[in-house]
Amino acid sequence: MFSSTYPVLADQAFSDRTTALRNVVLAIAGSLALWLSAKLQVPFYPVPMTMQTFVVLVIGTAFGWRLGAATVALYLAEGALGLPVFAGTPEKGIGLAYMAGPTGGYLLGYLPAAALCGFLAKRGWDRRIATMALSMLLGTVVIYAFGLSWLGTVVGWDKPILAWGLTPFILGDLRKLALAAAVLPLAWKSAI
Repeated sequence: MFSSTYPVLADQAFSDRTTALRNVVLAIAGSLALWLSAKLQVPFYPVPMTMQTFVVLVIGTAFGWRLGAATVALYLAEGALGLPVFAGTPEKGIGLAYMAGPTGGYLLGYLPAAALCGFLAKRGWDRRIATMALSMLLGTVVIYAFGLSWLGTVVGWDKPILAWGLTPFILGDLRKLALAAAVLPLAWKSAI
């Protein structure tokens, strides 16, 4: 199941697969997409939804695990340096102080989630709706595992951690999962 490797969408889109310039441009474009996705809110019940987790997982899938993780690391470094790239910044703080707050675990979880989705894409999981949906689900679980662990540590495990950090977001995340599961395999059909 994990032995074969396939090109990812970024490889398919660009004929020269090894240029450093291409990787730098994609990483910067990806970090800008993450910044934009954190700032745009879609009205949704029970809480407004950003497309940030969708963009994280799609970047990992489309770029592959190395470039996807590097792109997310660049985004996190921008935030750590104090650029207002995260949702709620600068109003709720910036830099490492913001990252050490209740949402810091989710931010940290973006890195392994993007890498996981990129790893699975290199094994062809982005080619079919079912495997793409499973890849997105696994990436989302990774983000929540990091996020909920950190949230409980910061606010205390005696608080309603799941009610604050999981249940309000499930419906929105299922919509994002379905969107990616439909769009990415379609992108492959268009690219071939």
